[in-house]
Amino acid sequence: MALEIRPMDARLQIQLDMGQDQNGRRITRTRSLNRIKPDVSDEDLYNIAAALASLQSHPVIAIRKTAQFDYVNV
Repeated sequence: MALEIRPMDARLQIQLDMGQDQNGRRITRTRSLNRIKPDVSDEDLYNIAAALASLQSHPVIAIRKTAQFDYVNV
């Protein structure tokens, strides 16, 4: 049997630095965009994330893309 890998939707996450708590530990929040089409290029996705990050009032720690795939025996 041959294995076919089918791309599913992806998720874009922007992690923000919200400051520190009373114990000095970093507080973070994550903003997510779900159901990103698999044919969107990584460069375009990063440009969208950078534009959204510029609208945030807190500094950005990380920008992440999480992709899902279906493995199908054909």
